[in-house]
Parts: sequence; structure tokens; C-alpha cells
Amino acid sequence: MKENFRLGIYGSLGLLLCAATVAALLLINNRLAPEISDPPLEIDAAIIDPGGPFALVDHQGKSVTDRDFLGRYLLVNFGYTFCPDICPTTLGQITVAMDLLGENANKVQPVFITVDPERDSIEVLARYMNFFHPQLIGLTGSSDQIANVARVYMVHYAQAERVEEASYYSVDHSSFIYLMGPEGEFRDVIAYGTLPQEMASLIERHISNDSSASGDGQ
Repeated sequence: MKENFRLGIYGSLGLLLCAATVAALLLINNRLAPEISDPPLEIDAAIIDPGGPFALVDHQGKSVTDRDFLGRYLLVNFGYTFCPDICPTTLGQITVAMDLLGENANKVQPVFITVDPERDSIEVLARYMNFFHPQLIGLTGSSDQIANVARVYMVHYAQAERVEEASYYSVDHSSFIYLMGPEGEFRDVIAYGTLPQEMASLIERHISNDSSASGDGQ
């Protein structure tokens, strides 16, 4: 009973933190025009090639695979709904970046893949998604399915040691965002803390380059 009460408190605090984070990011975006600081993290696709087939369930209970997202640019972020800071911050930044993209946002699909399937049920993910961009899709699955998608995207995650079977625990995980191309190919990696303006600019650059290469921009 006490564990359920504490879990409810943690969950409520987490949702309040999500709302506050998104509101703060939107306010900053509207009032400030910060300079771009550090360049995006670079990954050599010739050395590693993130991405691959997966089968999961979205936050509306629909079974999806990687092929369902072909034709759109994919923003892939891993985390969990009980994450106290990194996950809501990153999803808030994605929300602002999607707004900055304007019409180009229709070409982009952001997804949030849980690394905590034990707690992140379809219902929990559905409530969590309400705090962020309406196009954001939350994905969960069995422990094996999550392990597989983390493997193909070369993402590290590890559950912290629990104390006396406590319901609340943390999960260490990679915090970057992958940008995948319309054919499911790896395009770029966006480091944690990247400004929404920089994120949107990077995505627009890929869209523009592809449009020019195909002749659509002429």
C-alpha cells in the first residue's frame, strides 16, 4: 500500500515536472534567440550504422515496426517516463524544434522508446505523451523487444539496483537523439542539450539537401 502511494506521488511529480519543463522551453524559445554553442555530436556511419528492424507497440496500443515509419525523417530518443530530468528536457526540446520546423514538421516523426517496459505500459506512455508535441509517438514492448531495438540503435541502458524491492528506481541510458532518413538510414546524431533552434536547423538542412538532390527544390 505504501509502495503504491509512493509510486503515485512520484508519478504525479514526474508529470508536473514534464509540464513545467515544456512550458519553460516554450517561453525561452519565444523570448530568446541564443547563439549556437557546441557543434552536434558526430558519428562516423562508416564505422557504426545505428538503426534496423524492430517490432514494438505504440502508446495507443497499435503494433508497429520500423517499416511503418518509412517515408519520413525519424527522430529516435530512448528514455523512460519516470526519468526526473533528462527525458522531459529532451522531449521538451524536440517539441519546440518541431514547432520551429513549420510545414516541414509533417515530414518528421519523433518517437520516444522506453527503456523501462516494466513500468511504462501503454496507458502510462499515453498519459506522458500528452505533455509533448502531438506528433510524438511513445513506443514500448516486452523486455526482449526493448533489448532488441536498443541493440540495433546501439543504445546503452541499465536499471539501477533496487533497494528492498522498491517500486521506484532509476534507469541509466543513452541520452542522444538519432536522426534517421526517409529510407530508414542513419543520418545524424543530436547530443543531449542541443538547442531546439539548432536541432530544427539540422533537420531542415537534411530535408533541403534531399529536396535539391531529387530536383524537388527546383
